[in-house]
Amino acid sequence: MPPHYDVIVAGAGPVGLFLSCELALAGCAVLVLERERDPDTPLKRPPFGLRGLNAPTIAAFGRRGLLDELAMPQPLAHAAGVPGARPGGHVAGIQFSVDDVDPAQWPWRLPDAGAPTRMVDMAALDTVLARRAQALGVTIRRGAAVEGVRQDADGVTVAAGGADFAAYWLVGCDGARSAVRKAIGVGFAGTEPAFTGYTVRVDVADPDKLRPGRNLTAAGMYLQSQPGYLVLQDFDGGAFHDSGERPTRAHVEEVLRRIAGADIAIDALHLATTWTDRARQAVAYRSGRVLLAGDAAHIHSPLGGQGLNLGIGDALNLGWKLAATVRGKAPPGLLDSYHAERHPAGARVLDWSRAQVAAMAPEPGARALHAVLRELLATRDGATYAAGRVWGVLQRYDLNQAHPLAGRGMPAFAFEDGSAIDALMRAGRGFLLDFSGTSSRATLASEYGIAYAAAAAPERLGASCLLVRPDGIVAWASDAPGDCGGLRDAMARWFAA
Repeated sequence: MPPHYDVIVAGAGPVGLFLSCELALAGCAVLVLERERDPDTPLKRPPFGLRGLNAPTIAAFGRRGLLDELAMPQPLAHAAGVPGARPGGHVAGIQFSVDDVDPAQWPWRLPDAGAPTRMVDMAALDTVLARRAQALGVTIRRGAAVEGVRQDADGVTVAAGGADFAAYWLVGCDGARSAVRKAIGVGFAGTEPAFTGYTVRVDVADPDKLRPGRNLTAAGMYLQSQPGYLVLQDFDGGAFHDSGERPTRAHVEEVLRRIAGADIAIDALHLATTWTDRARQAVAYRSGRVLLAGDAAHIHSPLGGQGLNLGIGDALNLGWKLAATVRGKAPPGLLDSYHAERHPAGARVLDWSRAQVAAMAPEPGARALHAVLRELLATRDGATYAAGRVWGVLQRYDLNQAHPLAGRGMPAFAFEDGSAIDALMRAGRGFLLDFSGTSSRATLASEYGIAYAAAAAPERLGASCLLVRPDGIVAWASDAPGDCGGLRDAMARWFAA
């Protein structure tokens, strides 16, 4: 008989590793299967390996005590290409400034919530998550590509690396070409690409002919983060990427010359990879005992750096729900809420990506749209909306709750004794946070086996009581002291008595 686990996770990227940590934190026996033997590649090292974490991801890592372990370099000072501005991000290559953002438009976000974005080194992220997973008892098996999947009413068997592995559940976190998704026959619907993207490290004979930062031209876009490190967008409908050809020095030189509109010579090509803005999403995030997360569930252009954050959000949402199901402590419909909450979140990011590509194309209509966007992003309301999308501050699940905090991440604040709210979430448990000290609420929390904490409400929180899920999402909130209306229903929806 093959070894048996509670959950097998296919893919040891950040999404698969973080999910395995969430499952193991809740007491599940987890096996991670990874196709590659060596997780390190040049594309995971700076500057190409730098990724922006948005507010929900920063909060997720903070709740699990991971932030202090991660190297968080600052973005390159000249990458924005906007002298004197404090860059907050970009939309379709148009930079917006932190100074133009009005946080008062987000009353649910406390003034001292911390920076809404941070940079992370992908190589360091992989290392930290793998170390945490192994410390929690997760088994990681590298060089084991998924070759087949069989499932029945009792469990799943995965053929990988010449062996069979059995589990009650399988989660595919194995990337855009997911073998798991293909094996279970889930459709991957979406739109075809407008461009081929290139990430290259080259020796340029005359680097002064290229401007720093992100540059939209009549033929495409090029980004120079530092001399010799380039990202290109060639609007060829994705033809070169889909051809399967490897980019040569001569080909990259030709594309760069055409996009930059300058006679630029490349002396040497050290690294090159291609990608597209193809935008697709799994029609279902679950099929029987198999679920999908990360790039296995959705792909899109990397514009704005939303992919990593979207995948971590999947893992955070799924981890506690699947663990409760494994332990037999899930209320009816809990696991189905994963697709119900995360599929719309993925679709929203895909449309955000498509909108940016539409405004960057080298044709008159797109350039007119780009000019309008530039004017809007220069306004306070426009910059605030863009920041809310890019930073993830506007993220909210529809939980049929009227309170403005319901469906959002638990605001970060400190108790009167100086301890942080994050300390309540280290163990991945739900809890009831009561600012009025009502005894009936404490009794109800005990009935459902979740933690109860009484405290003084921080300024501007606007609530007397909050029910918080293990993923840090506020499941129910009330601003009326002593009000328990709807609390019992919310408890029953997310937790087993």
